[in-house]
Amino acid sequence: QLRFVESGGGLVQPGGSLRLSCAASEWTSDFYAIGWFRQAPGKEREGVSCISPSDGSTWYADSVKARFTISRANAGDTVYLQMNSLKPEDTAVYYCIRAGCPEGMTASLFDSTVWGKGTQVTVSP
Repeated sequence: QLRFVESGGGLVQPGGSLRLSCAASEWTSDFYAIGWFRQAPGKEREGVSCISPSDGSTWYADSVKARFTISRANAGDTVYLQMNSLKPEDTAVYYCIRAGCPEGMTASLFDSTVWGKGTQVTVSP
C-alpha cells in the first residue's frame, strides 16, 4: 500500500503562513488524486483540500477557501498545501492520503490504517 509522509507543520501566529508537503513513501510513476485532511483535538477528522491527477482540478472546504492553495510539483511526486492567513481554528494535525477528489474527501470512508503520522499545525499568539 502506497503511503505518504507529511511535513512542514509548526507553530505560527494568527495571520501567518505555512507550507505543508506530502510525499509518497516510495517512488511511483502513477499520478493519483491526493487529499489533505486535518483533525483538531476533540473533533472528527475532516477533509480540507484535494487535487486531481488528470486535469489538476482542486477542491477546498468552505472553511479554508481563499486562504489555502493546493498544488503539485512538476514531477508529480509531491503535493503542497500553502496555508495563508492562518487562524487558531486551523490548529490540527494535518494528514495526506490518496483520495478521490472530491468524492473521497470524507474521512470516514477510510480505514484507520491508511493514516500516517501527520504534521502538527499550531496557530497561536
